[in-house]
Amino acid sequence: MNDGITIARIDPDTPERFQLLRRELGVTTFGINHIVLRPGQRGRIHVHLHQEEVFVVLDGRLTLAVDGEEHDLGPGAAARVAPDVRRQLVNRGPATVSLLALGGAQPHDGRDGVAFATWESTEGTNPRETPLPEDLPPAELRTS
Repeated sequence: MNDGITIARIDPDTPERFQLLRRELGVTTFGINHIVLRPGQRGRIHVHLHQEEVFVVLDGRLTLAVDGEEHDLGPGAAARVAPDVRRQLVNRGPATVSLLALGGAQPHDGRDGVAFATWESTEGTNPRETPLPEDLPPAELRTS
């Protein structure tokens, strides 16, 4: 696992179908790709042997075919497909579809977080035991 922070920018105007965000970010514990499908384009019918996949639609309307059954997903929709289930991504148009595809094959360790009340704190606690901070005052908000 890489140290520090890596930043990438999703390119909705890319001429490529796949933006390999996992590679760009140096992610080693799960897969993440940005997929762009123009009207009429579709991906391969495929299956994963071990990993589950989550598709998050950013823009457009995705047709997600799962074992031949189609599901229409609009912006903000997310769908999970289990391993060993055949799937295909389809854009029936008329607009471009932009989505994130995330995949992972290992059990998620969702309880490894440690929270801090302030930047000066050196002792962390369980996030559920650390109250959320107050909202920013209006003077600290961006105006554009």
